[in-house]
Amino acid sequence: MAAWTWRFEKADGTEVQPAVEPEEFTTQGDAESWIGEQWKDLLAGGADQVRLYEDATEIYGPMSLHANES
Repeated sequence: MAAWTWRFEKADGTEVQPAVEPEEFTTQGDAESWIGEQWKDLLAGGADQVRLYEDATEIYGPMSLHANES
């Protein structure tokens, strides 16, 4: 079974420890729902962006945690 995981990064791509410890997700939808609920705490804890992985394969990213500034 695939494991869906997030990588938490600073804006320059340096990996950081998340302020909220993620669980292991069994579906992409579960992982995305979790990030939708936790992104503000993750941002406040020092993460600027995230990448989503299915096992060792990057699915997408980097995805900024900062609100769009226009």
